[in-house]
Amino acid sequence: MKKLLFSLIITFVSIDMGLCQFPHMAAAQQKPIPPYAKWGTLAMKKTQERYPYAKIIDYLHVGRVTDPKSTTEKFKLWLKDDKREFGVFVDIEFNPATNQVINITFRETTR
Repeated sequence: MKKLLFSLIITFVSIDMGLCQFPHMAAAQQKPIPPYAKWGTLAMKKTQERYPYAKIIDYLHVGRVTDPKSTTEKFKLWLKDDKREFGVFVDIEFNPATNQVINITFRETTR
């Protein structure tokens, strides 16, 4: 019994010391928030409003298109309702100086 207790104490101390030696490990695993994140949140919110009976099951940031007067963030969301699964391309056009939304477009796809 003493051997088992001693083994457990050594194991816990080793684990604790390992964490103390590498405190940066947990922080290193956190990724920075991408610049399109707030637009992705808006894309999901507006898609859910447009398709209230569907569940969003996947999300992809397709890319960004920058023009002289506006920027467009492009997303593809995959939805599922009682009858089907389908994709929705969501484009959010906004003024990059003010972040004011100019237009949001939706386009369904089967792929």
